[in-house]
Amino acid sequence: MDETLAIELRGISKAFGPVQANKDISIQVKRGSIHGIIGENGAGKSTLMSILYGFYKADSGEVFIGGRKTEIPDSQAAIDAGIGMVFQHFKLVENFTVLENIILGAEDGALLKPSLAKARDLLKKLAADYEMDVDPDAIIEDLGVGQQQRVEILKALYREADILILDEPTGVLTPAEADHLFRILKGLRDEGKTIVLITHKLREIMEITDTVSVMRRGEMTATVKTADTSPEELAELMVGRKVLLRVDKTPAKPGEVVLHVENLRVIDDQKVERLRGIDLEIRAGEVLGIAGVSGNGQSELLEVLGGYARGTGTIRVNGIPIDLTGNASDARTRRARGIAHVPEDRQREGLIMDFAAWENVAFGYHDDPKFAPGLLMDHKAMRADCEGKMERFDVRPPDPTLAAKNFSGGNQQKIVLAREIERNPDLLLIGQPTRGVDIGAIEFIHQQIIALRDQGKAILLVSVELDEIMALSDRIAVMFDGRIMGERLPSETDQRELGLMMAGMTGKDAA
Repeated sequence: MDETLAIELRGISKAFGPVQANKDISIQVKRGSIHGIIGENGAGKSTLMSILYGFYKADSGEVFIGGRKTEIPDSQAAIDAGIGMVFQHFKLVENFTVLENIILGAEDGALLKPSLAKARDLLKKLAADYEMDVDPDAIIEDLGVGQQQRVEILKALYREADILILDEPTGVLTPAEADHLFRILKGLRDEGKTIVLITHKLREIMEITDTVSVMRRGEMTATVKTADTSPEELAELMVGRKVLLRVDKTPAKPGEVVLHVENLRVIDDQKVERLRGIDLEIRAGEVLGIAGVSGNGQSELLEVLGGYARGTGTIRVNGIPIDLTGNASDARTRRARGIAHVPEDRQREGLIMDFAAWENVAFGYHDDPKFAPGLLMDHKAMRADCEGKMERFDVRPPDPTLAAKNFSGGNQQKIVLAREIERNPDLLLIGQPTRGVDIGAIEFIHQQIIALRDQGKAILLVSVELDEIMALSDRIAVMFDGRIMGERLPSETDQRELGLMMAGMTGKDAA
């Protein structure tokens, strides 16, 4: 029995029908370490951790916790074994207080008062020990995402977890919040806790982990000490080939103004003002990146520009005004004006998942004369068009008849990109271009965006990934609470300054 190991998994296999999610995986995680697990989308990382946390039962294999063989049939058994999990999408009751969420499911008997007092004392101690200060009486829905994440960690520690699993923990955090989280995790490690970090961000792996395991296609391909590897080596282990991690581009050559936005405002159905007087311009041959924590108006900006929502103010494309409120404010009219749109949520807004790839590639452009030369649509021409796009955008498998739901996330994104980019737009609106996309597909997508820019097109890029914004943008505008907080050149700023602006600091304060 090796008590230096917090976790040991031996020969773990798990299949969902014909899909083998985990294949004979063995891994050892040392006690008191931060162990990263990385891999492409669908590599099996979350399935493996869900087995450890009792969400799934392995088809075969053994789990050892602290050197002892342990059966984990459900999440309560995992909690009893000292395992806590912080999910990417928090599991909090939004109209409960922090204290109520922490004790929920772990009450000391029928009377809540002793449990609440115990939790309050624990919060006070943890706030001092790990910089996890949070108001115990605050309502969850009134807290920012960074503080909500701390509540999730506190829940696990209240249940006396010695092992913490975190699934993509920085996806909704500002850089400053992510740095704070890393300090918390390092403090927990130094106190003897064991952290398992699932992430796709190589920079985070290099910054915070002691050891990293790489998964590919359901198998464990390597486990290495972080100090002995590099982002380039890890990317190659994930994909199976060399990957260019930097964006290779020449300086932009901006031309005439393509998009002019002045005093753009949007009020939602609940009468909340989501855009509060947005002013911006994008020229031909440049990428304007919009940085910001999700939920600060970026989605509404894309929706209004793309014709999905209405607003007030002025929008001009190539000098000609666009109707924001009348019948000519829809997406079809936008396409006719040379605007293409890759939406943030490809599955809900960019594709009809049960329809074939060739149908999805034609959506929005089905009245093109080459698709509809007469009264009837030419399905053969549509399929041929889709075949060409699939070849040029390296969509796998290259089968136009396959339903969109049967492609991986990266290949779904390529289908949407192929449809929009190959319409030769004057302006491309693109939201979260690489969300949930494998690292190999990220490289390809970035190349396509820069190629379109170099053809003289204007591009509005919205991404929560600051690395992506910094790499692709020629100018960066930062949004907070429906406003543009300031604009920067990538060469004249850094992630710290942008992070302050994302948190609501003015450009002057952040300078």
